[in-house]
Amino acid sequence: MTATGQDTLGTRDTLNVGGKDIAYYSLEKAAAKLGDVSRLPFSMKVLLENLLRFEDGVTVTTDDIKAIVDWQNDKGKAEREIQYRPARVLLQDFTGVPCVVDLAAMRDAMNALGADASKINPQVPVHLVIDHSVMVDEFGTPRAFQDNMEIEYQRNMERYDFLKWGSKSLANFYAVPPGTGICHQVNLENIAQGVWSSEGADGATIAYPDTCVGTDSHTTMVNGLGVLGWGVGGIEAEAAMLGQPVSMLIPEVVGFKFTGNLKEGVTATDLVLTCTQMLRARGVVGRFVEYFGPGLATLSLADRATLANMAPEYGATCGFFGIDDKTLDYMRLTGRSDENIALVEAYAKQQGFWIDPSVEPIFTDTLELDLSTVVPSLAGPKRPQDRVALPEVDDVFNADMVNTYKKAQTRVPVEGKDYDIGDGDVTIAAITSCTNTSNPNVLIAAGLVAKKANELGLKPKPWVKTSLAPGSQVVTDYLEKAGLQAHLDAIGFNLVGYGCTTCIGNSGPLAEPISKAINENGLVAAAVISGNRNFEGRVSPDVRANFLASPPLVVAYALKGTVIEDFITTPIGTSKDGEAVYLKDIWPTNDEVATTLAGAVDREMFRARYANVYKGDAHWQAIEVTGSDTYKWRAGSTYVANPPYFEGLTMTPAPVTDIIGAMPLAIFGDSITTDHISPAGSIKATSPAGKWLSEHQVAQADYNSYGSRRGHHEVMMRGTFANIRIKNLMLDGVEGGMTSYQGEVMPIYDAAMKHKADGTPLVVIGGKEYGTGSSRDWAAKGTNLLGVRAVIVESFERIHRSNLVGMGVLPLVFKDGQTRDTLGLKGDDSFTITGVADLKPRQDVEVQVTRADGSTFSFTALCRIDTVNELEYFLNGGILQYVLRKLAA
Repeated sequence: MTATGQDTLGTRDTLNVGGKDIAYYSLEKAAAKLGDVSRLPFSMKVLLENLLRFEDGVTVTTDDIKAIVDWQNDKGKAEREIQYRPARVLLQDFTGVPCVVDLAAMRDAMNALGADASKINPQVPVHLVIDHSVMVDEFGTPRAFQDNMEIEYQRNMERYDFLKWGSKSLANFYAVPPGTGICHQVNLENIAQGVWSSEGADGATIAYPDTCVGTDSHTTMVNGLGVLGWGVGGIEAEAAMLGQPVSMLIPEVVGFKFTGNLKEGVTATDLVLTCTQMLRARGVVGRFVEYFGPGLATLSLADRATLANMAPEYGATCGFFGIDDKTLDYMRLTGRSDENIALVEAYAKQQGFWIDPSVEPIFTDTLELDLSTVVPSLAGPKRPQDRVALPEVDDVFNADMVNTYKKAQTRVPVEGKDYDIGDGDVTIAAITSCTNTSNPNVLIAAGLVAKKANELGLKPKPWVKTSLAPGSQVVTDYLEKAGLQAHLDAIGFNLVGYGCTTCIGNSGPLAEPISKAINENGLVAAAVISGNRNFEGRVSPDVRANFLASPPLVVAYALKGTVIEDFITTPIGTSKDGEAVYLKDIWPTNDEVATTLAGAVDREMFRARYANVYKGDAHWQAIEVTGSDTYKWRAGSTYVANPPYFEGLTMTPAPVTDIIGAMPLAIFGDSITTDHISPAGSIKATSPAGKWLSEHQVAQADYNSYGSRRGHHEVMMRGTFANIRIKNLMLDGVEGGMTSYQGEVMPIYDAAMKHKADGTPLVVIGGKEYGTGSSRDWAAKGTNLLGVRAVIVESFERIHRSNLVGMGVLPLVFKDGQTRDTLGLKGDDSFTITGVADLKPRQDVEVQVTRADGSTFSFTALCRIDTVNELEYFLNGGILQYVLRKLAA
């Protein structure tokens, strides 16, 4: 899809680049008709161009276009829905497998409706990068990478066979094999083009901004390259693949002004943790953030990508940057073609996407940071916005021990070892995640810390599980060229894989004696990782205190082995000469980092690594698959199954009914994340999912993770709301995915099935920021399959709200300052929600509550179906059913 091309404003024009005429839709011509747009934020200019190109008089009108120009007057506070069409879609394998499963199921459903199955095909380029499946089973040895790859293929062959079928059977679908890198880093370094171009209906080449949506919330990383992209649920992504626009309200845009320079020894990680804390405090959920100001010129493109990556952590839809010479330099370094770079420069300057320090855009709101005030920091122990200055980490942890865990610090012997471990000991130190491994500055710094430490004879503490998992193979090339990988190896940071690993909870098991010591003695163990998420239960089931840090600090914490002592005034360790070694003794200067970096990273590394990016290694090449119109589902598969969403589907949707006599499946507090809701991490043998797998002859050693089994609804619905740390307030002091059914305590899945057998609809009650975190479509799919008709909370995070609508679940928000507490909602209340059949976007609905004693009261809730398109999805039972009926018709 290039354009629909009504162009009533006559904005189509021609740009000559390198002697070649290229068509484009001119913002300058639009401004001549509608008013000056020079001070629109860059992100709003991208939306304006998108509407100009796709104007069709139906989904996009001149009034929509004018609303973007008029944004400058109301600063985004006038609510208006627009239909936005991204240029492409980015997937990772955990969220990508269910997307391909749904496409395969839709092809079957098209056949059942007597329609053409081949219509179910991506209409835009779709890139799936297999990065979420590698686990840190082996570490600290030269063979760790090879061994982990072997284990990964053994565990996931069925899924990989299915994805390779997708790459051979679906048009516009490209699969990047395992062991290549993390999707966002591969996107930044290779897939993204800055300006995309394709052939229009008239045969002309049309240039337009590179834009994308992705099924991972950190898709925002590519904003650092001037590419507008953000995370959506797999459900929304599938609709975008199938040519449907993304419905959105024109956003507010918060400007974040940088002045000054980062001080000596301060990293991009320290900067992003500072910005995350500031933006969370300001409140930017559902808003765009755009960075500007004189301080931008001091930040590398990789620094900008680090800032853009963590937009989900500060709550924004995206964290955007304009284009300048730093952008072009990065594209040149990473091997983009000269033609592509010339087009980006010419297009950006012509369209007003080029950063001009003399022009300050109009924003909804602004905040400012002097970069010289940023100090070395971590974030934790439970949330990425909880920044802690490095000297205060021990104080924060020690206070958390008293306030949260109500215990004094203890140390216990480790069975069969000559050491003991205690509260606050760092049991995982992982250089992980695209957030930081995309940034050569911090990785070179980590290598230099390792070099200095190794030369002094320092080693990590024996209880620390160390790992290095970059997001790109190029990282290995430059670390080896700089002579730093050997030093990282010497202190345990051997390469374990190219993928997300510890950042998404694929940290692998701790050594059994250490795990046993922690769990039998209730120790509060710590992890220090260079990731972007540190929610409870995410990194490892054995670790409660998780801190985010820069890669060089990860290395330093592995050497010290604890978070209970001041990191500045107490030694990191003892040298081979018996001298105390402090952090300052192994910390590199900015000049050392810059000099090492200049001699280590070059264009040819990127060109060589990405020359055959879809070919894969011998494992991938050995998977023999034939393309076909429909997929032959494997009977008895426990990884991939035809989902039930389209069973009995007819061309006309059944009428939506009011929700009568619904019971609560769970009542939750604040900050329930998609990690809490969606099946994630390891599968316990005693859980409903573990029991189901055992019943299907799967040995416990082969359970794999929930993420790897996202293609099978029977596993996933049993793991919904089953997080080991989730607290259902219907029960007193019980942790884990449990609830009450008629007074009996049982797993949430089991209770949901009993309610289903009774014919009782369900609701979920929650607090603030419900659904924060990754864009996990299974958080909504599982909610739907458990029989939940509505979710009533104080506030939603953006992606999860839209995913619920996309699965036909009604999202409602308490009004007038009311909460579950002020209303005294209880587990034995029943709920009747009327007016559902006649809904309009963002209307009030009445919720009647009947108490166990028969008394009743009501409250008003706001329906968070925000747009007309979303209402259509809801009335069709979900977005996929809507698209299917539309294509079949």
